[in-house]
Amino acid sequence: MIRLKLLLTVLLLTPWLLEAQKVKSFNGIDASQLSAPPLDIDPNGAVGTKQYLEWVNNYYQGYDKVTFAPVWSAVQNGATPFLENNMPNCKIAGDGLVMFDRMALRWIIAGHTGLVGGKYYYCVAISNTDDLAATNFSWYTYQFLLNPAIGVNSGGRVYYPDWPKLGTWPDAYYVSMDLEDPSNNYLEIGVVVCALDRANMLIGSTANPMQCFSDPSPIPHNGTLYLSHSLIPADVDGPTAPPQGRDEFLVSIQNPPHDGHTTKSNSINLWEFHVDWINPANSTLAKSSLSMPTYTPGCYNLSNIFYTFCVPQPSFEKSGVHYHIDSVGDRLMPRLAYRNFGTYESFLGSQTVRVGTGGNKQTAIRWFELRGSGVPTVFQTGTVNPDTLAFRFMPSIAQDRVGNAAVGYSVSDGFKIHPGIRASWWNLSHNTAPTEVSIAIGRGDEENSMKYGDYTSMTVDPVDGCTFWYVNEFFPTNQTGGAITWNTKITEFKLSTCH
Repeated sequence: MIRLKLLLTVLLLTPWLLEAQKVKSFNGIDASQLSAPPLDIDPNGAVGTKQYLEWVNNYYQGYDKVTFAPVWSAVQNGATPFLENNMPNCKIAGDGLVMFDRMALRWIIAGHTGLVGGKYYYCVAISNTDDLAATNFSWYTYQFLLNPAIGVNSGGRVYYPDWPKLGTWPDAYYVSMDLEDPSNNYLEIGVVVCALDRANMLIGSTANPMQCFSDPSPIPHNGTLYLSHSLIPADVDGPTAPPQGRDEFLVSIQNPPHDGHTTKSNSINLWEFHVDWINPANSTLAKSSLSMPTYTPGCYNLSNIFYTFCVPQPSFEKSGVHYHIDSVGDRLMPRLAYRNFGTYESFLGSQTVRVGTGGNKQTAIRWFELRGSGVPTVFQTGTVNPDTLAFRFMPSIAQDRVGNAAVGYSVSDGFKIHPGIRASWWNLSHNTAPTEVSIAIGRGDEENSMKYGDYTSMTVDPVDGCTFWYVNEFFPTNQTGGAITWNTKITEFKLSTCH
């Protein structure tokens, strides 16, 4: 069945972008299509050569890029590729991802499992073709035992490998994970980053063992609060790969010191991962710091920095306060989008920051661009905040082949804006002001949970290098009691200056 299309035409007022922009949106997976829909769905996806592939916990569906027709007659269970290859341990427990390897033109599904006989696994499925609808379509699947890499606490309990994020790079797939202590309210105590053997995984051969590094190192048995968590690996866009031998880079937030009064930070962390598959002893992970304009992480809470539930919705609880949802403002957001322009290399990232003052907790989107042929440095930053009322949060950013940036995000406020979806775009080279468009107007609030997904994804069409594709969630009606009613929207748009 052809999915419902919504066509919006937006006239950009920026002088050098005079042509009207067409924003096409269609409905993705919604809760009614699932037998047991979850509350926290982490909507994400990627655009490939022929289809768009969407993920919500823990299901996926592909859509034709032209007709928007679904690839499969029903939404697929996330465990399907692994069960088909006799890997019953690989039931992704949440935080799943779908990606498109633009250098190899292959699809990726990845995520961690729950505890299986006291063990955690990281599971990755790689497609054998770029065409989800091909008659010979199949998956190469891999399960990597995480226990040796993630450590145990003083009671012998394995640390929980939370919020894994994956980046495609020529020499490896790089995955980062937070380490959380299940005996201490899942306190963040460190991070682990692993390189996966991309070369062998792409051809279905036996993969070399993961190469992993932690911070702190060694992993402590009695971990304390860790403020540099949730690393985002660089992920390649465009037809030009990084220069041969180029190390992978990752970024993470540097939260303010947890001292009871400091709310601001002026840096992020840069991590350089050098992998050597021939001699693993030569592999390294190095951490450095990048100075940034001062910021307060979105919904920063002095007493509990991981309690980031300050985004208001119009509806009220019985106590008379607004229902609130999570900004996930304590970390940077995926992706760290890498593009090699030949004359320079660019890395784009984004996060949610507080822009309100005093008692106003309003959040907005902070973006940054790193450049450099060696260790990249901050080239420019900016903030997307067109008004003084709406909360903008949970962004994902990318750029097209001519340097136009686009960021998608959620939006809500405590007056009349139910949680919805918007995007903004601008030109990085000309430093133009962002232009915002509404993608999906929410018609209801989430009243039965404060969790509102943990991330979204903006990707760029690998065929034309111009068309942005974005996925996020919204509510058609108030979600109350035991009801689960979320919808997702998939959107594509291209700027007139990209041909």
